[in-house]
Amino acid sequence: MIHKTSRRGNAVQQGWLLFFYSVPSKPVNLRMKVWRRLAKAGAAPLKGSVYILPYNEEHLEFCQWLVSEINSMNGEGAFVRTDRVETIDTEGIMDLFANLRGKDYKTIDRGLDEFERKLNSIKKGTGIQSIKKLPEQFNKLRRTFEEMRKIDFFTSKAGTALKRRLDALQSDMKGITKTDIRQAAAVVSRSIEDYQGKTWVTRERPFVDRMASAWLIKKFIDKKAAFRFIKEKDITAMDKNSIAFDIRGGMFTHAGDMCTFEALVKSFGFKDKTIKKIAAVVHELDIKDEKYKNLEARGIEDILAGIRKSSKNDAEMIERGINVFEMLYASKS
Repeated sequence: MIHKTSRRGNAVQQGWLLFFYSVPSKPVNLRMKVWRRLAKAGAAPLKGSVYILPYNEEHLEFCQWLVSEINSMNGEGAFVRTDRVETIDTEGIMDLFANLRGKDYKTIDRGLDEFERKLNSIKKGTGIQSIKKLPEQFNKLRRTFEEMRKIDFFTSKAGTALKRRLDALQSDMKGITKTDIRQAAAVVSRSIEDYQGKTWVTRERPFVDRMASAWLIKKFIDKKAAFRFIKEKDITAMDKNSIAFDIRGGMFTHAGDMCTFEALVKSFGFKDKTIKKIAAVVHELDIKDEKYKNLEARGIEDILAGIRKSSKNDAEMIERGINVFEMLYASKS
């Protein structure tokens, strides 16, 4: 069993194992093979070919085994147990491990971003074909996390936050009922004149579909549009001058296999070829059903993800997202 400690000293620190090795330069895969072994065990690089692990019987046995393997490669390996490292204190060593695990957890976090988008699509009536695959996709992410947590020796903040997110999404997934999973009604034709000077309401933390839809609304439907952001459960408290979009129960949201942006385009009868090109990009990023294989989509998604992470609030996110789609429209016109 891996011994864990905490920054408050709730557990006894048993010291560290420092591992040193060198292997022949050829074949070149030898060094990579050793590196993979150390990475899988959760070792942190200290300096050059020196790695560090918290001391416990399991890690002691691992080091003994790895020395034997390196010797069979005509290399040299050794390790020592020490109570401290003179050039770095305990907190600093723990930070080394936390930073490594933080990078690993980011990969899982990105997978959860995609999973959450699929989950939201199903809630809004799209992506029904993916419902059977959801548990399998989620369980794969959960298993990867559990494997990673075994080498998160000091229970990093990133790991704790990721566990909370996994638990919340699992609960959300279980909460989907058969009545939630339905095809939306046919898109109703609308007149732009009836949608002037409105407050357009959508979910908090806008991303691709909501940013693109806000751009379409502001540029082609309601130039005086104001935007407001709510939790999904608060949709029933909207006033009569507000129009909900990209939210379950909203007037404009996913319909069949269309994302909200596409539903708006069809509802208002836009024929602009440039808008349709943008619709393909938004569909690719929001639905992810490979209906459109757009090479530029991933780059646009990265920009919008950057906006989401660096903006102070939802209003700033939507405004900056609108600017991106305005530039995209200009480039394609």
